[in-house]
Amino acid sequence: MAAQPGQIKPSRYFVALALIIVALYGLVFFTGDKKPHPKLGLDLQGGTSMTLSARTPGGGAPSREQMEQARQIISERVDLSGVSEPSVTIDGTRNIVVQVAGSTDPDELRKLVQPAQLRFRKVLASTADSSGEDPEATASASPSGSASASASASPSASASSAAPSQSASASASGAPSGSPSASSTVDPEIQKLRESVVNKLGDVLSIAQQVQDPSQVTGETAAIFEPFKTLTGDEVAVLPAQMQYNIPQISCAKLNQRPPGSIVQPDQEVVACGEENGAPTKFMLDKASVVGEDVGDASFGTDPTNGWVVSLEFKGEGQNKWTKLTSDVYGDGTTPEEQRRVAIVLDNRVVSAPTIQGVIAGDAQIYGSFTKNDVDTLSRQLKYGSLPLSFKIESVDTVSATLGLAALEAGLLAGALGIGLVVLYCLFYYRALGLVVVASLLVSAAAVFASLVLLGRNFGYTLSLAGVAGFIVAIGITADSFVVFFERLKDEVKDGRTVRSAVPRAWSRARRTILSADTVLMLAAAVLYLLAVGGVKGFAFTLGMSTIIDVMVVFLFTHPLVALLSRANAFTSPRFSGLGNVRSDRSAAASATGRSGALRTKES
Repeated sequence: MAAQPGQIKPSRYFVALALIIVALYGLVFFTGDKKPHPKLGLDLQGGTSMTLSARTPGGGAPSREQMEQARQIISERVDLSGVSEPSVTIDGTRNIVVQVAGSTDPDELRKLVQPAQLRFRKVLASTADSSGEDPEATASASPSGSASASASASPSASASSAAPSQSASASASGAPSGSPSASSTVDPEIQKLRESVVNKLGDVLSIAQQVQDPSQVTGETAAIFEPFKTLTGDEVAVLPAQMQYNIPQISCAKLNQRPPGSIVQPDQEVVACGEENGAPTKFMLDKASVVGEDVGDASFGTDPTNGWVVSLEFKGEGQNKWTKLTSDVYGDGTTPEEQRRVAIVLDNRVVSAPTIQGVIAGDAQIYGSFTKNDVDTLSRQLKYGSLPLSFKIESVDTVSATLGLAALEAGLLAGALGIGLVVLYCLFYYRALGLVVVASLLVSAAAVFASLVLLGRNFGYTLSLAGVAGFIVAIGITADSFVVFFERLKDEVKDGRTVRSAVPRAWSRARRTILSADTVLMLAAAVLYLLAVGGVKGFAFTLGMSTIIDVMVVFLFTHPLVALLSRANAFTSPRFSGLGNVRSDRSAAASATGRSGALRTKES
């Protein structure tokens, strides 16, 4: 039947809604793993738990402020999308417990909780690691996956390998002395490591302090320093930087085993390992002129020439520091290329050591043999900043659901009861219009389910019990939209209009109220999402998503369906519709004055 003036063509709305639903479920069944399974949260399906122990330079307990800052940074790194609801909590005075839902790769989680303390240092000297050990075989987790020493990244022009320098800087930290370190810090743990070094090395320690260049340790001389191979990474960390560089037996494998935070002090010269021409290389590095705190933002992308890259944007003062560093290293341009190098150091590793081809006034770019996961992790680490503390991973465990399927079943039961009560009320009060409510809720549920699957698959959204609560609350909000529309329709019929003519007038008045109410709810959900954390953020997200779907269903399904049904005589039957027996005020007044003959609405 053709629509009359002022009435809509329901078929257009139904086609639009059908296309949306088909598109959603097409993505569900033909993309990703093609399984219609929403991603459940930690409280419903369990996941991975990692315990981190904080370490301070002096060995004392970290401050509460430092622990809270570290907790927040780790939470932001792990929860990039803001809706996956990881659990990051402080346990005691030193520990942070990170729990992530699902079968998360422990190695990926390790990378995200690495300190990611970035330093830009001038290269004073470099020498090939002649130990023959594989630095990756015994090293601790790389700070950014394969974005480690194998990268030949460049913040500016092309990077070229530098020939090994013949001597280290004369100002190398850690002047020769009777102790392994010139540090005056009194820390029982550090002191214990120093004593262990002295016991293992004995007189060799004094001899090593006299070595001024790696080239001096060759042939028979090298045999003298074999005891250095027995040192652990913790013990190597307490040696002076000059000794770490000059003794070949201190390999890159040993240097990479140093605990996190061993070389992060910006005012000290340090030794770190990278890779040049496919071979592990030790670098003697100057004091840090630019640090991670000078980075304003970090992002990743692809470059036609260099593949996956990480782009760094510096803050105002950080940009000035970066420009000055490249100016100091470049000089007047006559300095040999091997002396015009800047190392990008992430934690204990040299990510890249490019040659500076000129003064750089712009941003930096890191590229190398990276995968998408590498640059994603590295950009997240740098974007959210360095951790204020160094952490040691104490344990990685698989945890069971904290609430389990019983809680999910309870939540679904509550939702079913809520829907059932809404449906019963609508059938009792609105009769045939109650069937419209049932159909609308089914369409809304279909759209919500597909959205949950796609959000979990593509954006990491996890459905927790708080999210289930958000959907249960949204049932009432969706039903409220129906009530507003139906009550407006009853008012129009009560004024003497036919059901068919009352629908467009009622919708014109009801939609403003529906949009106003949903807008207020969306603003409330948005504010709650921005200000809340954890489960409350998940509640706000599902509440906002349900509100958007509610608007779609009311506009594309509920209103067109009522408009279509209003053209059928059976729907306007007084007993069936719940509208045809509504008496007007005039008929009620007539009855009050003794005139019988109640007016019935005329059905077209």
